[in-house]
Amino acid sequence: MKFIQHIKGGDPSSLSVAEAAIPVLVENHVLVKVAYFGINRADTLQRQGKYPPPLNESEILGLEVSGEVIAIHDSQAKPVHLKVGDEVFGLVAGGGYAEYAVINTEHVMMVPKNINLGQAAGIAECFLTAYQALFVESHLQCKQKVLIHAGASGVGIAAIQLAKSHDCLIATTASSATKLDLCQHLGADILINYTQQDFVAEIKNNWDGCDLVIDFVAGDYLNRNLKLLNIDGTILYLAMLSGRYADNLDIALLLGKRASIKGSTLRNRSDVYKAELIKKFTDACLADFANGQLVSIIDTEYSVAKLADAHQRIENNDTQGKLVVGW
Repeated sequence: MKFIQHIKGGDPSSLSVAEAAIPVLVENHVLVKVAYFGINRADTLQRQGKYPPPLNESEILGLEVSGEVIAIHDSQAKPVHLKVGDEVFGLVAGGGYAEYAVINTEHVMMVPKNINLGQAAGIAECFLTAYQALFVESHLQCKQKVLIHAGASGVGIAAIQLAKSHDCLIATTASSATKLDLCQHLGADILINYTQQDFVAEIKNNWDGCDLVIDFVAGDYLNRNLKLLNIDGTILYLAMLSGRYADNLDIALLLGKRASIKGSTLRNRSDVYKAELIKKFTDACLADFANGQLVSIIDTEYSVAKLADAHQRIENNDTQGKLVVGW
């Protein structure tokens, strides 16, 4: 099969097509012929040598794919929800940038009606991350006030839609009017261009404060997030785009707000955890893609030949929604 090889520490131009054996189908897994794979910041970080795959997982980049089931392992009772020929999408801990992928049967979801395979390739990683952040880690309640940084990112777009489905009030930050227009279209109530506006001041001018902050930035955002947090509020970190250290944490603010500061990841979770998360998400949300309540926003579909361009755009923060690549 063809797959995309990378040079550890290389720039986007170092990505190239190579040949490898089709991965071996193992018990409780299915073999999927990949039609599309999603591009995530984790892929660019792994290529740069900053985010190694979990132990015993494929070194090939890629965390999510869509395609067709072509084989189910013979030694297991075939799962009732899957059969050869089904169009599916799902999570992998590595190995997505390839023509074939072996996926845990409990990490696979059926492509909803009215969604094509390109759109499906942009759902798993961002929507599961957002669902986990809002409802598993933060126990979001209806009508709470939520600040979502990086609102036009894949996870940001998913989080806006999921929070709005619970009648929450949503503020979001982004770097351009075009990105903020998309956030508003998806349901954001307060739009903040962080290159021109102070998000703390904008929140305080409109609300008393926020019950939950979803942050990808870190660095000096930590104290600023604390300033606008309501009593007993939560700040959840999903990334650290401004660096891994937050100096001069204001402990008085932390105590005064009785704040919870949490960090969350998805890739290195156990298979059992991912299966439970996927079941919760499937039961609660998957039908909403078919009826249009939730939307997979695809910025661009790339060919494999243009994969380097996709990586560069991720690194430049130049996206509005997901980038996906088709074979």
